[in-house]
Amino acid sequence: MVIFMKTILTLSIDKDLLEKAKAFSRQTGKPLSKIISDYLAALVQQVQEDDDEELTPLVKSLRGIAAGSDVGIEDYHNYLEEKYK
Repeated sequence: MVIFMKTILTLSIDKDLLEKAKAFSRQTGKPLSKIISDYLAALVQQVQEDDDEELTPLVKSLRGIAAGSDVGIEDYHNYLEEKYK
């Protein structure tokens, strides 16, 4: 289970932009804080994806390969102990 901690953020923003953002919020039915949070999450994800482009195709293909497996660090240690006996 993932727990997200929320915090309060104070921003300085152009008054006209704020009014437009509030109107957008009303039109979409989404709170302004959610719109801003979603935008920042998308921005961070885009930066991470841009960083991923520097990885070789082989490394990209291996990324996350063990996600969801039952293999843990203890299994890895056992493997190394057996390998180097």
